[in-house]
Amino acid sequence: MEITNDYLRIGTSYFKIVQKPLASGDTIEMLLPWSTDCIRQDHGKDFLSSVAKYDGFCLVPGHLDYKREVGRFYNKYSPFLHTPQAGYPKQTLVFLNHIFREQIDIGLDYFKILLLYPTQILPILCLVSKERNTGKTTFLNFCKAIFGDNMTINSNEDFRSNFNAEWASKLIIGVDETFLDKKEDSERIKSLSTSRYYKVEAKGQDRQEIEFFGKFILCSNNEDNFIQIDASEIRYWIRKLPSLEKDNKELLGELKKEIPFFIHYLIQRPESTKRTTRMWFRPEQIATPALKHIKRFNRNRLEVEIAQILLTILEAREEVSEIQFCITDVQDWLQKKGFHHRDSTAIRKIVQQDWQLRPSGNSNAYQQYRLGTDGNIYEFTQKGRFFTIEKKEVLKLNNLDDFDDSTIS
Repeated sequence: MEITNDYLRIGTSYFKIVQKPLASGDTIEMLLPWSTDCIRQDHGKDFLSSVAKYDGFCLVPGHLDYKREVGRFYNKYSPFLHTPQAGYPKQTLVFLNHIFREQIDIGLDYFKILLLYPTQILPILCLVSKERNTGKTTFLNFCKAIFGDNMTINSNEDFRSNFNAEWASKLIIGVDETFLDKKEDSERIKSLSTSRYYKVEAKGQDRQEIEFFGKFILCSNNEDNFIQIDASEIRYWIRKLPSLEKDNKELLGELKKEIPFFIHYLIQRPESTKRTTRMWFRPEQIATPALKHIKRFNRNRLEVEIAQILLTILEAREEVSEIQFCITDVQDWLQKKGFHHRDSTAIRKIVQQDWQLRPSGNSNAYQQYRLGTDGNIYEFTQKGRFFTIEKKEVLKLNNLDDFDDSTIS
């Protein structure tokens, strides 16, 4: 169906395609409701017969294979504005090497997946640094320049608002100066990062369910607790950025000029990874010291204390490859250490929910460890429904694994 003018009829309603000017000098395309009376006044009574007609709206993402019309529906996903062009994106690759460093191949795969497979679920990319002039905001603006109206850059308040229609249909949802420290914030982002559907709500309109394919990019000056991340969480890809070596005020402009070259480069470049999980990358591929740091910062004091006691036992019994224990054993350890909060419910939550350990099916004999007042560790044979934790897991809990199981004896 050919659009011969700026007007459309979607279902039984009329709209006008307009170009809204921005302060930057650019424009964005918008679809505004337009009354039939105004159309007749401006163009005459016979003009309505020339208006393109669609049965309704749809949202089908696509870039190099973009379609404005899908069947008899009008696609609200915005057109991709760039045409691939042969050339070497030198400045872009220098900048992305600064962002991704040792994970540059994964970073380039991330962009290629966004370009070619927009419905593919991806990790929550977070760029953090206390330093100034690190390129976080430039990275957001670069992504916005590539994907145009299919990306939005929000504030914390925008994300928390009940009215989500402005960002729920976007390919990329960026949040600058992120500080989403409430538990419900992190739960919402985690849920959305792997959701296929989402309820959209706009002012004065009923909620409706849409297909959701958004990816989150969070930037923050807070390296410790800009968001709550559980110890077992695998959906976050966190990069800590150093300052840029040179202060280039024209950097974003130079990156924008290279976008056609960068698109061509991504198309020609083979992917360095294969899809092995629902978020494409394996957890160990996107693991970083910055992720470990935030997980450690978010752990409560009780969990840290229990993990350190388990490590103490391992250090005293080097030949041990696993530790078996009951909840009452942990309570006794904490008492010996002078830790006053020894609630069994809190301990069980850490052991079963956070560490994902399961008790033995029956009450069986196991090797019990007790802390002596003299500082030594004593062994006894005891019976109970015990938990088992492997040495490598204890090392991980104490941040001694360095993401490499082969280093664990």
